[in-house]
Amino acid sequence: MKRIYLFGYWCGLTAFLATLAFYIVQMLQIWGMLTYPLDEILIYGFSLCITLPFLLEMLALHYVVPVDKKFWSHAALIFTAIYVVFVTANYVVQLATVIPLTLQGVGDKIEVLKQTPHSLFWDFDAIGYIFMGLATLIALPVFERHGIQKWVRYSFLAHALTTPLISFVYFYPDFSERLLLLATPWAITAPLFMLLLALMFKKEIKRTNQI
Repeated sequence: MKRIYLFGYWCGLTAFLATLAFYIVQMLQIWGMLTYPLDEILIYGFSLCITLPFLLEMLALHYVVPVDKKFWSHAALIFTAIYVVFVTANYVVQLATVIPLTLQGVGDKIEVLKQTPHSLFWDFDAIGYIFMGLATLIALPVFERHGIQKWVRYSFLAHALTTPLISFVYFYPDFSERLLLLATPWAITAPLFMLLLALMFKKEIKRTNQI
């Protein structure tokens, strides 16, 4: 069990740092301090770095919760996997196909693959982050209402509450950078819940060392 706690801790910490890096790069792009292609390479690259560590953090959670709570942790794990599949498909296509071909001057041939507002891969991204929010929502019964688990529970709830806002930003007919700023709460709740879950694992490591 200690190894699972340790694994979950490091995966959670990695997911937290990748999420933080993603948002920093996103803001630098909005402020005009990063330009194409470096901005998109970093945004998609750091976003891709969130996926597997977060999935494995949630897998660790599933394996350490009591049996009577595993239905909720299993459901959260399934929703996390859906997030990973959709956003990974998007980021790999952008990094491996769209950006290289655009730099070669043949981007017009792959317009359907570009992540632009209300495009196919824009919707993929939206579905992914909606399911991330649903994963945190359905995981709420897993956590106790005291100790560090209480704060992890609050952070999961806070992130789940950003999901309607994220949906609005993605699907509002007229997208703009100002609209994107409405998603700022997500940039706080996403790294926060990943970090607090990691810290919960770390606390359990210390507890097992004292036994």
